Amino acid sequence: MMKAYIVENVVGVLALNDQGEVVAVKRFDGEVSQIAEKLAELERGKIVDELADLINELKKKGFTEIIVEDEELGRNLAVWDKSLQIHVKPGNSVASLFREEPSGYLSKIGVSEKKYRELFYQIALELTKMKVREAAEKRDLFVAQAISAMDEVTKTINLFASRIREWYGLHFPEMDEIVKDHKDYVKLVYEIGERSNYTMEKLKDYDLPEDVLKKLVNAAKASMGASITEFDLQAMRNLAKLTLDLYDLRAALQEYIDEAMKEVAPNIRGLVGPLLGARLIALAGGLSKLAILPASTIQVLGAEKALFRALRTGGKPPKHGVIFQHPEIHRAPRWQRGKIARALAAKLAIAARIDAFTGEYKAEELKEELEKRIKEIKTLYAKPPVRKTPPSKPRRRKKKKRRSRR
Repeated sequence: MMKAYIVENVVGVLALNDQGEVVAVKRFDGEVSQIAEKLAELERGKIVDELADLINELKKKGFTEIIVEDEELGRNLAVWDKSLQIHVKPGNSVASLFREEPSGYLSKIGVSEKKYRELFYQIALELTKMKVREAAEKRDLFVAQAISAMDEVTKTINLFASRIREWYGLHFPEMDEIVKDHKDYVKLVYEIGERSNYTMEKLKDYDLPEDVLKKLVNAAKASMGASITEFDLQAMRNLAKLTLDLYDLRAALQEYIDEAMKEVAPNIRGLVGPLLGARLIALAGGLSKLAILPASTIQVLGAEKALFRALRTGGKPPKHGVIFQHPEIHRAPRWQRGKIARALAAKLAIAARIDAFTGEYKAEELKEELEKRIKEIKTLYAKPPVRKTPPSKPRRRKKKKRRSRR
């Protein structure tokens, strides 16, 4: 039985025997970008034309056993030609010998060492560019950037809104306690302006409760705030306008994330919603990375500082990370949260793998199973566990100091 070891290189595809001697070779033709594309396809396990021609030539020479290093390539070759015996041996001795001393094979391939080095450099550079481009084109990374941008916009909104409250509070301090929502407060500052304008006539179009409107009108009449000029008010309005634009930007980002998650991770979106799903993808570094994480790691994503602190100090590890934002967890009693977080993380691990590798939609099924498990947890652990009090240590009697007799 004649065996041939397949080795791919920047110059082409080679077949070596047990002694490491070249028995057949098929050179790559074309531009550097075309050769790089063929090498990338071989890396993904695809059968390129040069490899197919090489296999046919080996068959004519009587070779019946082919050894390759890539498992996916070996599987595809076995389906492509069932008459051959295909074996997968990663890092076999023959291929390793070729990679250690490629210059010794160049004369048999018909390439000078100078040309080989130039070609190697150009193709390595082109392959690097291709892989960087492929990584950047993944939609999950766009979603991760969008959720990070949205979180930063939210922080800026809160910062600006707090500044507007303090600034406008010099003129109308009572309004800070009456209007709790930041957006409503900023909108009133921008559109109403001076406190003398707070009348029922001007406030009737705002979506605020009747009692709040009455409090605003009465507080404006009896306010003890300082008077304000149009010059001062205009500066506040400029900041308020920018803050309202940020609210619109955040809404647009939320809509973008929702639409993108339908395509990128529909099962994760269906299970925990688009925003929490996008945060998990961002924390993991991408959908493919999230898919290979165990459920226990997904459970504490976002709580790394608390986890490492617990490992360092010997304290209790966190029961949940960012998945605490899920309503079933943060609305649950304290003693049920860890168990619900564990159940949710297990379903998220399944959803991530489906989204990353198959694309089949099973969110409704996973959600139904999760709800069933949460119901069991709430039934079995309806009451808080009884805490065991540590046994009290017996008190040591202090020995009386004996007075020395004189």
